[in-house]
Amino acid sequence: MNERWLALMVMAVAGGLVAMQAPINSAVGRLVGTFQAAAWSFTVGLAALLVLAAVSGGLNSAGRARELEWYYLVGGGLIGATYVTSVLILVRTLGAGGVTAATIAGQLTTAVLLDHFGLLGLERSPITLTRMLGVGLLAAGTFLIVRD
Repeated sequence: MNERWLALMVMAVAGGLVAMQAPINSAVGRLVGTFQAAAWSFTVGLAALLVLAAVSGGLNSAGRARELEWYYLVGGGLIGATYVTSVLILVRTLGAGGVTAATIAGQLTTAVLLDHFGLLGLERSPITLTRMLGVGLLAAGTFLIVRD
């Protein structure tokens, strides 16, 4: 199996885990509160990542983060907090399938635009008719998932 297919399978599994994250965090949120559940999720994630970072080479290079623009340092965390909080609330309305479909549609649309304009350090990759068709089909699929 080549590297590209392995990467695709790993991401498919990770995507499946993300679909599970919404109902898990929502259940915690109903019990302890929305923002408390989001904070709990990030605390557990932070602990796991600190262990992985320490085991895989230490935390010494973390100081190099000062070389980045502020929006790289703050953006990822704020975007993650927005996503986790939104998902744990909206899964109650849209269900796991609806939240996942809307998430993927938003991710793909934004990613295609980021690629097209070469934003955030990405190489430019123009929007093609094929890519537009892919985004359109995903939007139609999202509509079909949430319309009931």
